[in-house]
Amino acid sequence: MKKYMSLVLFAHSVFALPFAVIGFFLAIQTTDQPFEWKKLLLMLLCMVTARNAAMAFNRYLDRDIDAINPRTAMRDIPAGKISANRALAFTIVNCLIFMAATYFINSLCFYLSPIALFVVLFYSYTKRFTPLCHLVLGVGLGLAPIGAYLVVTNAFHIIPVFYGLAVMCWSGGFDIIYAMQDEEFDRENGLNSIPAYFGGKRALRISELLHVASFIFVLLPIFYMPVGWFYYIGVVFYGMLLIYQHRIVSPTDLSRVDRAFMTTNGIASVIFALFYLLDIIFLV
Repeated sequence: MKKYMSLVLFAHSVFALPFAVIGFFLAIQTTDQPFEWKKLLLMLLCMVTARNAAMAFNRYLDRDIDAINPRTAMRDIPAGKISANRALAFTIVNCLIFMAATYFINSLCFYLSPIALFVVLFYSYTKRFTPLCHLVLGVGLGLAPIGAYLVVTNAFHIIPVFYGLAVMCWSGGFDIIYAMQDEEFDRENGLNSIPAYFGGKRALRISELLHVASFIFVLLPIFYMPVGWFYYIGVVFYGMLLIYQHRIVSPTDLSRVDRAFMTTNGIASVIFALFYLLDIIFLV
């Protein structure tokens, strides 16, 4: 189990999971649907298994690329910690568990589950043919608040879409920063990324624009639902942490990319979700 958690970098679940929690409680806050532990646990199971499948499949598909990249050569498959076949089997098992969980949620989630899996798995192919691969990753993560809302309501609404777009722009932006580490490697090996296509300086500007868009999308819900001061405080913290990660990374200094990628973004999503939940509690 420890090896599989390393394979899928389980700690990185902190990125989209808080927004899934937001989507879940948004549905309860804005509709007459009651809170159900069963639905919450099934939603969390879907989040974990979908992400496990996406990460394991990415590691499986990129195993040969990872083996020749000095930065990734020690990842689990090229380092021989887990075989490629086991990684693929782990992907399939998680896909099946994901679909089984959606079956017990509602019919809409079940019917949409193959589409969700296609999006999160398809991302692994995109670096081979488009520099927009970062946005495809963003779309996959952006499904989290929308899917969590559907778990409760079995219906679509504009507000969770705003949060989905916020996650898409946010995660696409920080994935561009992360990809700057492989700018030269990607270019030399015919792989596509925004840093490899536009260069590091322009890539950072694109990342900044995406993060500005993400900030706007977390503000838009205030025009569609009642919010209190805790929500605004959460938005301010979210924006400050987006700015901070751009202050500690530059095209000539990538030494703090891990802090920008993992620590700062993980804190941003968790803090925003906590203030969102506090806002719900004090609005009741």
